[in-house]
Amino acid sequence: MQINDKSGVTNYMADSERYKTMQYNRCGKSGVLLPAISLGLWHNFGFVDNQQNAREILRTAFDLGITHFDLANNYGPPYGSAEENFGMLFKKDFKSYRDELFIASKAGYDMWPGPYGNLGSRKYLIASIDQSLKRMDLDYVDIFYHHRPDPDTPLEETMGALADIVRQGKALYVGISNYEPKETAEAAVILKELKTPFVLHQAKYSIFDRCVEGGLLDTLEDKGVGCIAFSPLAQGMLTNKYINGIPKDSRAAKNFTYLDKKQVEANLEKIKNLAALADKRGQKLSQMAIAWLLNRPAVSSVLVGASSSGQLKENIKALDNLDFSKEEMDIINANS
Repeated sequence: MQINDKSGVTNYMADSERYKTMQYNRCGKSGVLLPAISLGLWHNFGFVDNQQNAREILRTAFDLGITHFDLANNYGPPYGSAEENFGMLFKKDFKSYRDELFIASKAGYDMWPGPYGNLGSRKYLIASIDQSLKRMDLDYVDIFYHHRPDPDTPLEETMGALADIVRQGKALYVGISNYEPKETAEAAVILKELKTPFVLHQAKYSIFDRCVEGGLLDTLEDKGVGCIAFSPLAQGMLTNKYINGIPKDSRAAKNFTYLDKKQVEANLEKIKNLAALADKRGQKLSQMAIAWLLNRPAVSSVLVGASSSGQLKENIKALDNLDFSKEEMDIINANS
């Protein structure tokens, strides 16, 4: 009997050449190597998104040598749906490749109602990792982060919970995100005393946001911890999208939470200057912005999102030209 399935979806077999072109960088002084470009599932993987598109992005990523998939308990929308969708796709396509993958989750922002569904208490973090593992149908994640500092919970409690999550076999490594240098140093001391492998700090970092250079990168280097940079394209400002103004269908035009017209307008001249430089380098602005980050001393990987497999392939081309002259760096510094 003929099967008239015209979906085009076939069983997945990873590209045998997937490790030949990707660059892998060490996370601080640990044994972990991450791909220079990692895939974040913050957007485009929730229940409101196209699941076949999400599947194509994940398949493309792994075929390109991207072994690191970054999630969090509240990614979606709705909260938890990115992990649930990832779990479904993992089971279909990636289960046999589990030992080749480095999967992350996080907890720290609001996830469920009441006093125990937010911030950094032991109760919240232990419950969060249990829920995340259930949604993804995994025995463990490779790294579990505290997503943001909790000013009211003792750091010893939060770090102690992370240490116990590792001891319980629910995570192999731990990380933190959005911590200031002083808090990062204190967390590193506590985790070292607890003999817990602290390998990554996930920080917002781009040509337009260089706050981490005010002490955090030095702290990470001192403590032997790697940095994975998120928002490398400054919510889309460091792309060719805004060179000729603000398109009607753009994120800035819609006044999304993280980007508005005023931000773009204030940086428009810089965007044009940087785009001109990227063009001379034979790159798109987005590719140059990623390449620039990979030249920063403590950056182990750059975390990118993707709305399509084609967009991800474009971002990967940043690896084709990672070298910068002093003159190019001067132009970037003048426009950052």
